[in-house]
Amino acid sequence: MKKKMGFRAADIAECAIFIVLMVVATYIQIPFPLVPLTFQTVVSVLAGLLLGWKKGIISMSVYCFMGLAGLPVFTAGGGFSYIFKPSFGYIIGFIASAGVGGLIAGKADASLRRYIVAALCAFLADYVVGIPYCILTAKALGVENLTKLFITGNLVYMPKDAVLSVLSAFLAKAVTPVIRKRKAQINR
Repeated sequence: MKKKMGFRAADIAECAIFIVLMVVATYIQIPFPLVPLTFQTVVSVLAGLLLGWKKGIISMSVYCFMGLAGLPVFTAGGGFSYIFKPSFGYIIGFIASAGVGGLIAGKADASLRRYIVAALCAFLADYVVGIPYCILTAKALGVENLTKLFITGNLVYMPKDAVLSVLSAFLAKAVTPVIRKRKAQINR
């Protein structure tokens, strides 16, 4: 039997769930200097691990476009002017994070080790995009102490995101068989 191409309603629903999770993670904020502490990175990692790279990228891209269109889904609202905020690079990084995590985790039953590697690479993908964008944007905006910004606006968050990413790997490994079983039952 030939596999159908395109998105089904279930695929759209899965993406929508992660878009909603990302918005919720945005609004769960712990006050911190410069940028509030949120759980967005771990949601982008989970999107890749649980949805796969394509749907992970789609869900994080839709989240990004919603914010750029003016919906208040980012930590400080939304709108096109958000691209001038140093933290916007991390929002772009969420797309890369979901893609990298999904690609490395793969389609087959991945081992826990593979999920952990995928989660850590996904976490790093967000920072590889976010840090340069943050520094370049801050420099363009006239921020003088870029070293302090790098430490307090970037490095401080990395241990939390790394730990949560590893925990997301354990979660993905545990729930993936359940999700696959339910999908198989539904598709009968």
